[in-house]
Amino acid sequence: KKIEKRGLPFIAVPTTAGTGAEVTKNSVLSSAEHRVKASVRSPYMLPTIAVIDPVLTITVPPNVTASTGLDAFTQCLEPFVSKLANPLTDAIAREGIGHGARSLRRAFENGRDVDARRGMCLCSLMGGLALANSKLGAVHGFAGVLGGWCSNAPHGAICARLLPFVMTANVKALADREPDSPLLAKYDEAAKIITGEPFAKSHDAVTWIQQLCDVLNVPPLSTYGLKREDIPIVVEKASKSSSMKGNSILLTNDELTSILVQAL
Repeated sequence: KKIEKRGLPFIAVPTTAGTGAEVTKNSVLSSAEHRVKASVRSPYMLPTIAVIDPVLTITVPPNVTASTGLDAFTQCLEPFVSKLANPLTDAIAREGIGHGARSLRRAFENGRDVDARRGMCLCSLMGGLALANSKLGAVHGFAGVLGGWCSNAPHGAICARLLPFVMTANVKALADREPDSPLLAKYDEAAKIITGEPFAKSHDAVTWIQQLCDVLNVPPLSTYGLKREDIPIVVEKASKSSSMKGNSILLTNDELTSILVQAL
């Protein structure tokens, strides 16, 4: 049932740097009983005002800083390489990727680093703006399903565990099936932003992200109860998700299965 009218005016003041929900029309409902997470979306759900103050995130503990920050970072990277990206979302996502890459580890290691907290708040805000206008990709296509399937799993930790394997699969699929796609160059551009190296390629970004996940203690998906026998149904559900529509390229069920097997 659609939301048919706007509710009372409200001011959104995030106290974590993660979802960017303060600038989106999205909300999420979860049911552990049904092993489902579902989005509720309406322009009537947009806040009247959004206020982002990094000082409000200073007391966020390291594990929450890591999981929310990894979500924010992913939500900048996926829109940047989305097949629905455009010059405006590229500008926002590009800036957000840089803030996340420079700030997340610092915020994790020293929560009172206000400059790092500011960088992550910008990363989160920019991720929200970017995803609202160019969608996400296979990481979030999986994460929505897995968040319901493994109800105790932090959303950002799921995203982070999947991100290197999704990036690798997307780049390989593009190189094999759409070698002239401009998205291949954007993966390399993202790698340069992420690593700070002028000649970096996509595989360098994958290595960098895997190393960051090690520092932030991101566990395999099996930690949250995902089993190999669950993979077929997760793939089936994820392939139909809204976020998959923005993925760089349509991945086959075999490619999606391989991503989950590696992430276990």
